[in-house]
Amino acid sequence: MSQDQELRKIQTQGVHHITILGADRQTSIDFWEGVLGMPFIFDQPNLDDPEEGHLYFDPGDGRLITIFTNEGRTPDATPVRDTVGGLHHLALNVSQATFWQVPARLDARGVSHSGPVDRGFMDSIYFRDPLGLRLELASYRFEPPEGCRHADVMITAHRIRVARGDDHIDREHLADAIEDLARTRHASLSEDRGPRNPYRR
Repeated sequence: MSQDQELRKIQTQGVHHITILGADRQTSIDFWEGVLGMPFIFDQPNLDDPEEGHLYFDPGDGRLITIFTNEGRTPDATPVRDTVGGLHHLALNVSQATFWQVPARLDARGVSHSGPVDRGFMDSIYFRDPLGLRLELASYRFEPPEGCRHADVMITAHRIRVARGDDHIDREHLADAIEDLARTRHASLSEDRGPRNPYRR
């Protein structure tokens, strides 16, 4: 590279899709749509390997989960090994209303799972798919202010947590981050937007 050449970033704008090496076609449909409710939206051969199918599912945000399938492969539930450079888990977003139904709905299928795990800023449940891939169903404990993203709340809560010397993000940091974002991003006619007590006599 020439010394005159300037290094530039390649700016990403979100996850386009995630592709998983699957087993047979029906196992993929039964799991991704039949368990996780993702509509099966697109079906074609794997353009790099005509022996394989390429199934597309909508995880709920308009992005894509795709699966390479082959009728010669059978499901193997052996846990996928945790190796450097490997995928530790795939996390999927669910609402709080759905989250608290997950244990019973996995139990009904005989699926082993972690039960609810407190992550401070979200609730999580971990389990494995029929091919041994570790999945997380994650549910945020907050809604960002209008015009903000979850990531905006997270980075603001992180800065608040660090400034206070706390170990990890918890509900109070989130609440204060939401207040801070609402104050700085949404205008008010009031000159002083500090807290008040209208109940005092």
